[in-house]
Amino acid sequence: MTSKLVLALLAAFLLSAALCEGALIPRSGKELRCQCIKTYSTPFSPKLIKELRVIESGPHCANTEIIVRLVDGREICLDPKEKWVQRVVQVFLKRAENQNS
Repeated sequence: MTSKLVLALLAAFLLSAALCEGALIPRSGKELRCQCIKTYSTPFSPKLIKELRVIESGPHCANTEIIVRLVDGREICLDPKEKWVQRVVQVFLKRAENQNS
């Protein structure tokens, strides 16, 4: 009878370990750190920006991050505190609203 109890406990332990491992798999696909190490703050023409992403602060990073892809393919991080960056973000938001309308 004790061998059945040991076997049942071992089976329960293995099942719980397998379920815990399965729960961690989706999280490993997400970035759990800041994307921007250094930010670019010198103004340049918004016409050079092909794509703009805003990543809000959260448990992964304490900073709001603004990442742009330029027409030449480079990706750079912009300083969200700069006024010109805030204006560029507003322009891109208005463009997105007009495209969705």
